[in-house]
Amino acid sequence: MFFRSLTFVRFSEAVAESLAELETHLAEKRLRPCGPLDLSTTGFVSPHGRHEEALTHRVGNFLLVAIGEERKILPSGVLKEALAERLRKIAETEDRQVGAKERKQIKEDVLTELLPRAFVDYKRTFAYLDLRGGWLVCDTATAAGAEKIISELRDAVGTFPVEPACPEESPRTLLTDWAMHGKLPAGLALGEEVELRDPAEGGGIVRCRRQDLETDEVREHLKTGKQVFKLGLTFDDRISFVLGEDLAVRKLRFLDVVLDELGNSETDSASAKLDARMALMTLEVERLLNKLDEWFGLPRPEDR
Repeated sequence: MFFRSLTFVRFSEAVAESLAELETHLAEKRLRPCGPLDLSTTGFVSPHGRHEEALTHRVGNFLLVAIGEERKILPSGVLKEALAERLRKIAETEDRQVGAKERKQIKEDVLTELLPRAFVDYKRTFAYLDLRGGWLVCDTATAAGAEKIISELRDAVGTFPVEPACPEESPRTLLTDWAMHGKLPAGLALGEEVELRDPAEGGGIVRCRRQDLETDEVREHLKTGKQVFKLGLTFDDRISFVLGEDLAVRKLRFLDVVLDELGNSETDSASAKLDARMALMTLEVERLLNKLDEWFGLPRPEDR
């Protein structure tokens, strides 16, 4: 249960205090299986497994939740073929062409008939609330993915005011400076991946992977005016990741020194394993978020 991406928002101390009864609120928004005519359903599931009861898992100041989604799989080709067959029969038996309005209704009827026989795909997305630091951390690389989680929490709790990361320092400017001069904050080192873009509309894009970023080749692109939109980094030789100019953390990987610590704490209990993994992950991410706050300025919202 290690996150592979991090998109985060912040909430105030008062909001953190209001989350004391979160388990009770989530119970009313538990995932409901897709009905015969549902295209999809979304709701909360247990972090321990879909059929477990508890909808939160707490370790210290960190509260883990999981959003489940069921979605009907109905390939467009199947719907298209069934619709074509229905239209063909009308043309043969009634000797007429179907107008646009009737065609739309027939398509909806065909979809209604096919949905009960469609396969159901299930996926689960994790997020956790750092009640001490005021972070909601989502295992997704996109703002849209995080917004879905925020929306589900807001729907369950009734109100959940959060603020997106609004850095005081321009991430693109700072990332570009790090790559250009190689002078990074203590504990931070360049990785082997970068995305450079000309900020002008329609400008060029250069992507490098498995590349030494301290070469003249990379710096020449920067000298011509390209800016860093994504930069591979390693923090304290414990985690590696790609940081975007939107401050989303992608390709998050916990390095051997961290995994070795986990190996020393493994137990046979599934709950204890989740405790160990969650404690290790959240503490490492907490250190990273605190540094991102220090480098870019990500103030916690004040209570109103």
